[in-house]
Amino acid sequence: MSTSRDNLARFAAIWSRAIYPVTATSMTSAEFEQHLLPLARLLRDTLHAERFDPRAAIRVGEGLVAAHCTDPESLPSILGVIDAYLVLYCGPGLDLPAEECRVRCSRLQHAVAVGFSHALRERTLYEQESISRAALNAKTEAESALAASEARFRAVFETAAVGIGIADLEGNVLEVNESLTRMLGSESYIRHRRAGDWTHPDNGPEGDSLNRELARGERDHYHIEKAYPRADGSVLWADVQVSLLRDAAGRPQYQLGLLEDITERRRLLERLRHQATHDALTALPNRALFFERLDRALSTTDEHGADRADRRIGVCYLDLDGFKAVNDSLGHAVGDRLLVAVAERLRRCVTSPDQLVARIGGDEFVAVYADPPSLAAVTELAGRILKALSTPVLLDDRQLPVHGSIGVVHGPVGTRGAADVLRSADITMYRAKELGGNRYEVADPDADARAITRHGLTNQLPSALRHGEFFVEYQPLIGLEDGVVLGAEALVRWCHPVHGVLGPDQFIPLAESTGQIVPLGRWVLEQAAQQARDWQDRRFTGPAPRINVNLSPVQLTHPDLVAEVAAVLDETGLPPSALCLEVTESALIGANEDALKPLRRIADLGVAIALDDFGTGYSNLSSLRWLPVSVLKLDRSFTRGMRQHPADPVEMKIVEGIVSLAHTLNLTVTVEGVETRTQAEHLRALGCDTAQGWYYGKAGPADQLHALTLADAV
Repeated sequence: MSTSRDNLARFAAIWSRAIYPVTATSMTSAEFEQHLLPLARLLRDTLHAERFDPRAAIRVGEGLVAAHCTDPESLPSILGVIDAYLVLYCGPGLDLPAEECRVRCSRLQHAVAVGFSHALRERTLYEQESISRAALNAKTEAESALAASEARFRAVFETAAVGIGIADLEGNVLEVNESLTRMLGSESYIRHRRAGDWTHPDNGPEGDSLNRELARGERDHYHIEKAYPRADGSVLWADVQVSLLRDAAGRPQYQLGLLEDITERRRLLERLRHQATHDALTALPNRALFFERLDRALSTTDEHGADRADRRIGVCYLDLDGFKAVNDSLGHAVGDRLLVAVAERLRRCVTSPDQLVARIGGDEFVAVYADPPSLAAVTELAGRILKALSTPVLLDDRQLPVHGSIGVVHGPVGTRGAADVLRSADITMYRAKELGGNRYEVADPDADARAITRHGLTNQLPSALRHGEFFVEYQPLIGLEDGVVLGAEALVRWCHPVHGVLGPDQFIPLAESTGQIVPLGRWVLEQAAQQARDWQDRRFTGPAPRINVNLSPVQLTHPDLVAEVAAVLDETGLPPSALCLEVTESALIGANEDALKPLRRIADLGVAIALDDFGTGYSNLSSLRWLPVSVLKLDRSFTRGMRQHPADPVEMKIVEGIVSLAHTLNLTVTVEGVETRTQAEHLRALGCDTAQGWYYGKAGPADQLHALTLADAV
């Protein structure tokens, strides 16, 4: 709990240092930092909320304006600190994917910008309260003047700071004051139009509807923001208040309009919104605006509120290939210039208003296509992007090649949220990278599911080891000369609570990629060595079985490997000669002396080393004499042609040569994947020493090791 409070305080301190210099407040820096603490706490709690609702962060923007943080230039600093530090200091402990954390943080920034803009507008209105009061007084006095004193009315009318116009119920302009004339350009320009003739594309239809209700006497007042074309062709944005003036009998008679010029304030708000929704480097839309457009595109209703369940969505997720190398070799300044050039090319790929390209971070860009006519239209957009990137970018007389990998998502809306769509596009983009890059791939639900499953398994590996979800099975190693069980290979399995029993091919690569193979490998070694020690304590008619344990290439580079092997032997009391460590051919062939030192030291302990999967790589047979190995495990691919009579003569010659060479080097030969009696007979005749495979028995519990069925697979 103390750590959480400390992290929150650090975030508030960084935030204060960023925005205090541009804040017109009487508070000291320390007081301002304390003022920010509850706002930071609100951001943290909203980020952590189980039911995420970014609208709560609107109060943060309002609170900053209340603290006199009213300089529009301070908004980028406010949002920049949230973007860079909120998840860093307030995110740990969230049971959320990193992508969801980033999405939440982006949407919180947008909400803060909305609250800031709204509060700034309200503050401006408050500061202009005296003008508004004068306008309201003008209305009251105008009504009185019309009924009592034309002279009194005229004095108020002419001197008012706001624009005032009087029109009849049909909208014909009867009177305008000096302020309104200045606002719109000239009196003649105003009088040649009726009130209803002032139209502009940015105005909605609600203004005309309100005006008709007022003229019919159904309402006495309405308030609206409206755009007016000026005489010089420019646009005036006005805060408009229209009131109905009635005669002494209460019948509607005139319309009184009060106009306050808010053009500059409107431009300020538009500038603030642009800063909050666009990337500072490339000027492309940022994550916040992208998700806003994506949410809108995923809605099952159109912009008019009509139900459109048949709508579809298209997304192209682009990641530049090899961009890190540019940053590392030429510097981030060149990398930034390259991103700007790429952004300009991507901007030209957008051909219609229903398409948008955004930069969502680093060298990642996303194009959203709202309601595309077909998948072909989305892949055509992806193709345009790849074509736009095909020409090298010229920077300082240096041509930099640019390529990208794109994940394409296309499908009906309403079935997935924005984060799901982006995750699918991201997964598909990495599939395009794995296939060589500079291409696009279309999302496939099955591939998505496999990738998501792999990601989940990767994250669950550490807890699975702690909770005892792994177990070891043993596959017998049989002496070909007499059929005696000489040993067993330890094979780890994962009893997953959801997916059932998983074989090593489903999780060992994941463990290797994350480094979890080191603790998992030690655990397997401990279990196998203890089992072999138990076998040593039992009385067999022949020698006690030797245990074979696989070593990953990642384990070979671990500095504590030799010490761990020695410790396991010491802890279990297992003789070193009863242990054999299997290392794949690809990890040893061509390895330098430094890489071989750990294995030599293990071999010096008396532990056997087996060269596993021999023949699957580029085998350098002459290097076998220098390797610290005593066993050669021949890959099953060499013996497929021996499953029946007559055997493949080429395979027979190859195996015969390998066996002869191995025996010359004092190596024993074990053959993997023996499935038939015929194979076993051929291998025995060729002089192979031991074998394993389904013919002798599948991997199983330790107590079944000597209950072999020798079931012929033919």
